[in-house]
Amino acid sequence: MNNFPFSLPLILDGSTGAMLSAAGMPEGVCPELWTMEHPEVITEIQQGYVRAGSRAVYSPTFCANRVKLAKYGLAARVEEMNRELVRISRAAVGEEILIGGDMTSLGLFLKPFGEATFEEFVEVYREQAAALDAAGVDFFIPETLMSLAEARAAVTAIRSVSDKPIFVTVTCDAAGRMLSGTSAAAALVVLQEMGIQAFGLNCSVGPEAMAEVIATLRPYAKIPLIVKPNAGLPVVEDGKTVFKLTPADFAAHTAAFAARGVQIFGGCCGTNFHHIEALTASLDGIPLTSPQAEGLFCASEREVFALDPMPDFGERIEAGEYLADDLMDAEDAEAEAVWIHVADEDGLAAFEENQYLVKTPLRLSADTQELLRAAVRVYQGAPVCAAEDWFDGLAGSGAVKI
Repeated sequence: MNNFPFSLPLILDGSTGAMLSAAGMPEGVCPELWTMEHPEVITEIQQGYVRAGSRAVYSPTFCANRVKLAKYGLAARVEEMNRELVRISRAAVGEEILIGGDMTSLGLFLKPFGEATFEEFVEVYREQAAALDAAGVDFFIPETLMSLAEARAAVTAIRSVSDKPIFVTVTCDAAGRMLSGTSAAAALVVLQEMGIQAFGLNCSVGPEAMAEVIATLRPYAKIPLIVKPNAGLPVVEDGKTVFKLTPADFAAHTAAFAARGVQIFGGCCGTNFHHIEALTASLDGIPLTSPQAEGLFCASEREVFALDPMPDFGERIEAGEYLADDLMDAEDAEAEAVWIHVADEDGLAAFEENQYLVKTPLRLSADTQELLRAAVRVYQGAPVCAAEDWFDGLAGSGAVKI
């Protein structure tokens, strides 16, 4: 589906936040500001990971977006902080090591269930992405994402300011569900249709449970898969959260990941230089398998669907005042798929408000290309569009041509 731009396997870094705390960062401070004020600390951390085998490190810009920075009164410093933190990382690791522009969850939810619109999500991510791009990151890595809406918004924002590679990692439970209820497989399908270069999981759980979730992704993956697991599940000892998986036990799962199509490896909470060193050593001699899923897939906000055989999309439903009733009737009738047509701006608003009632494969059509593009943009899934409705402007939008 796309040509991966870097050499594989690619070894990422391990935990940054825990390492900063261990180096003396106090609780309650803004990590990004503290890192700027103590550049020697992140320099030592990133150089340590490079010595351990990392060929890519994440810029210490995890929460350097206006929503997160506003909690510290720093919302006006997004551009400055992202540029400076990337500069520190580049000075630490040089030009030969890749730097990923790190971005994360906003901690917000979409209307009508939350407080923000999709376009507000996009604007927050766009501001940070523009600063990271100008600072010279080699790729973007929205990570630890808890909803598909955040992931779609981040990718949309990045693509509006840069053509650099995008990796995305989401966090999910042992059953493979994100906090929003989206299956990791559905997120993969949506985002690879949007043109990202790699997808995977970070944080979440330990490597054993993560390997089981990764196995559910492989049948749908057309791009390299990423794992960045914790050093096991956290436990609380003497009031502190600790991760007990040893570097050797952490690295013992590498072969299982590689057999499931993983080609990009790293560590998250509880991992350190020793975990990455053991991971690097464990990759020696392990064959990699490239994900090469065939066929067409689409997704709702929560579930993934194979389009072989092609479902019956039924009679066209007009998006409008009675869309919710029509979608519930289709569900009651156990329709295998639905077809929604958007005729005007009112129909678009009705579709955006009621899209969460779509539980099956969705075909979208519209009276104009502009309306169709807008409908695909607001849909928190991967809809299908028939050939007669397809146009060049839908490429990379997340829509699937049938």
